Amino acid sequence: MIEKVDHIGIAVYSIESALYVYENLLGLTLIGEEIVESQGVKVAFLETSSVKIELLEPLAQRGAIFSFLNKRGEGIHHIAFRVQNIRAKIRELESKGIKMIDNKPRIGAGGALIAFLHPSSTHKVLIELCEKGGDQRV
Repeated sequence: MIEKVDHIGIAVYSIESALYVYENLLGLTLIGEEIVESQGVKVAFLETSSVKIELLEPLAQRGAIFSFLNKRGEGIHHIAFRVQNIRAKIRELESKGIKMIDNKPRIGAGGALIAFLHPSSTHKVLIELCEKGGDQRV
């Protein structure tokens, strides 16, 4: 079951520059930054009353976020939905014909288990499943 929208991922060239807009102009609160080496990104999470905003900056001139920025420029990269049991949700979606980018979960920001659905199955929207807490083994 989908619990809620966990966060909206936004690809940016510079987190520092983007934070000026999100913190100073919009008044959102920065709740943390980290490097996710396995995905080649630096991330910053900002809090709203209901959904987090995840800023994604590429660490190098390679990887998914770097490619996204080169093709489309800055903007919304994905929508993440919180789930209780990511492994069961992946199996369920695959049984219903959804094409997955990740057939098994991997570790994402904050140690969450994540898996992406292929945009060809979701009307060209990149959707991330996100499980926090519980069994965080890949």
